Amino acid sequence: MDKRSIKESDDITPLFSNFKSYSVDEIIAAGGTTAFANKLGKHPQNLVDALRNLPKDAFLTEEEAALALKMLKDNK
Repeated sequence: MDKRSIKESDDITPLFSNFKSYSVDEIIAAGGTTAFANKLGKHPQNLVDALRNLPKDAFLTEEEAALALKMLKDNK
C-alpha cells in the first residue's frame, strides 16, 4: 500500500460516543440500580433471550474454555 494514498477522515467521533453515562445521584434518585434499569427498559429477561438467540458456534467448547483459562493462568 502506498503511503501517499492514505487519506485521514475529517469526521472524528469520540470513542463510545453513542453511550450515555449517568451519575450515581441519578441512579439513586431513580430508586436504586434495579429501578433505574427497569426505567430504561433494561430487563434481565432480555439478556437471557439475547443469549438464547446466539448461534451455537458463538460459545467456546469445553476444550477451548480449558485452553483459554490455562493461557490466562500461564500469562499471570
